[in-house]
Amino acid sequence: MKYAITGASGQLGRLAADDLLERVAASDVVLISRRPESLTYYAARGVEVRAGDFGDAASLAPAFAGVERLLLVSTDAVGTRLPTQVAAVEAAARAGVSRIVYTSIIRPEPENPAGVVADHAGTEQALRDSGVHWTFLRNNLYADLQLGGLQQAGASGQLVTNVGAGRYAYVTRADCAVAAAAALVSDDVDDAILDITGPESLSSKDLAVLAGQLGGTEVTVVDLDDAAYVAGLVEHAGLPEAFAQLLASFHQGARLGYFEAVSDDFTKLTGRPPSPLGSLL
Repeated sequence: MKYAITGASGQLGRLAADDLLERVAASDVVLISRRPESLTYYAARGVEVRAGDFGDAASLAPAFAGVERLLLVSTDAVGTRLPTQVAAVEAAARAGVSRIVYTSIIRPEPENPAGVVADHAGTEQALRDSGVHWTFLRNNLYADLQLGGLQQAGASGQLVTNVGAGRYAYVTRADCAVAAAAALVSDDVDDAILDITGPESLSSKDLAVLAGQLGGTEVTVVDLDDAAYVAGLVEHAGLPEAFAQLLASFHQGARLGYFEAVSDDFTKLTGRPPSPLGSLL
């Protein structure tokens, strides 16, 4: 059995590769990256490293040749990645891949305002249409991405947000990688949808408590409307407006309840509970 991981030089891809190598022989693993030179550590362990770029159709056939199960890690080109991810799905199907595991998002429904939904929903549909077995790992928001904001809130005494009463079942990137590797080797997840979440649903008040523990002070939640939140990210954090709008859109989705549910799919898949956000602190 040949297992392959795309985006293997990225943070999630490397973590998934590390976990996969604890489950199968290095000779059964193929790591695919636009920067194969960054994976020499794995090549030295006996892993086959291949060049592959979703934006370069000619690179995909040799990248996927002989692969039976593929972890398709969604790229970070939000808003423009759908055509290239669909091309990767089609190339994998032509290469004879039997199952594709895809890193998606919780509840990629048309009504969910999070700015990444269309990319994920479109890729999921391409997988359904491909004739290849698939597994959708619908990951909640990364707990890791909250650490910088919690540090700032702990230092300033204020957690500024537009999430309102919304909640997230934050999941660690490491747990998402473990789930991906487990799904790759599992024989029981053909055409399955798995919600990968953390163990608890957290509000902004819960985050403020964690930030206070981190900073050793009381942290107050400052709730803003969407426009004021975006303006603050642009003016005070120096973020591009398009990225600020993207961040705000996730919180809009949280206010509507799209990210709050806690699932036991991770535990069923891996045999252990997911890690809480607080464990990262």
